[in-house]
Amino acid sequence: MSALHSSSTVFDSALFRDAFGTAAMRHIFSDRSLVERYVEVEIALAQAQARCGVIPAEAAQAIVRESRTDLLDWELLRHETDNVGYPILPLVHQLVHQCGEAGKYVHWGATTQDIMDTANVLQVRAALDLVAGDLVELRGILRQLARKHRDTAMAGRTHLQQALPVTFGYKVAIWLAMFDRHQQRLAELRARVLVVQFAGAAGTLASLGTEGLKVQEALAAELELGIPATTWHVARDGLAEAVNLLALVTGSLGKVALDIMLMASTEFAEVYEPFVKGRGASSTMPQKRNPISSELMLAASKAVRQHAGLMMDAMVQDFERATGPWHAEWVALPESFILTAGALHQAKFALGGLVVDQQRMRHNLGITKGLIVAEAVMMGLAPALGRQQAHDVVYDACRAVNDGGGTLAQALAALEVVTAHFSPAEIDRLTDPSNYLGLAPQMVDRAIALSETVDC
Repeated sequence: MSALHSSSTVFDSALFRDAFGTAAMRHIFSDRSLVERYVEVEIALAQAQARCGVIPAEAAQAIVRESRTDLLDWELLRHETDNVGYPILPLVHQLVHQCGEAGKYVHWGATTQDIMDTANVLQVRAALDLVAGDLVELRGILRQLARKHRDTAMAGRTHLQQALPVTFGYKVAIWLAMFDRHQQRLAELRARVLVVQFAGAAGTLASLGTEGLKVQEALAAELELGIPATTWHVARDGLAEAVNLLALVTGSLGKVALDIMLMASTEFAEVYEPFVKGRGASSTMPQKRNPISSELMLAASKAVRQHAGLMMDAMVQDFERATGPWHAEWVALPESFILTAGALHQAKFALGGLVVDQQRMRHNLGITKGLIVAEAVMMGLAPALGRQQAHDVVYDACRAVNDGGGTLAQALAALEVVTAHFSPAEIDRLTDPSNYLGLAPQMVDRAIALSETVDC
């Protein structure tokens, strides 16, 4: 049966998988790659134990040589996994058979969760590398966009109402700073998350006697992983932290997506996602150009947030081995990384080719007829009139605009108390929104400079 007919989720759907993920991230979390990581850990364990004198060197060499995923009976592995509830015992059965006499040393002193957790950590390491690379690319796109529009004036909005003028570069710089922090968070969590799991049945390494910690250290060295302070069979904060980082990343992507979608609405019409013929088209309304990438980013942010909560819930585990919460990670971990990769891919596309309509931004900045800079006018009049009188004069002028039309500049020019101190040119300057950007451009400069110092 073709993938088009057999898939049942967006992650393996021939229709939707590239909307909600990427091929590279799906590969990391595919069944084949997961089993390859299981085998990689079993091989590394044999090598570590041989170095420590726990198993014969010849046995380890045979395990390295004979353990082959391409010879596995996948249907048998699937059937036995369904029966046992875990894939490691069925896998070990086949590896033992592959390795002949040396097979009795496969999985020596380990427990199922040791292999599965360590394999998951290897997946997470590769997945974090992909996320880190995407963040580097996205931050480069945002730096370029912020620099280009450092001085592009637009309306700043609070509570969906025009508040004060800002620049589009300032808005982008706020986005950029979020992802700079995520890049730093990712680098910082590696030491906490990328650690080996090898502790035996109840986490005490009792089956290896006095050699347990030596083997654990040797296994960590084989796999280039860190060594945990204690067994983490039921201490799941590391993996939970990784997924919560993804929730932060996609949460920021969701914020960017919402901004883009609102700004792309017909009434604002300030930005658009890149034009690709047919993309975002409606089946009934030919004029439509829907913000598809932003919609997918927003959906991913909501799904990953739910998985972050699931990972937090899975941290509540009983005694030395959990009865169920661990299994919830099998759902949340791969799906969170795939969704995040998909959202980052959509973000790079949308922001990399974002169409910015500066003229429309300027138009929207003028629709309040100067009222958006009422604060600026008040402060400009204050040295001549005093703050309170300036406030009252501007308040009356704003009411005149609201009640009778015209612009704030015209209303002020009709007041003798204003014209006694300010020429028409000075009034025009005071009421020009582009002259009241605060330190927005300088903040863009600072954000870009700081971003360029963030390590990858």
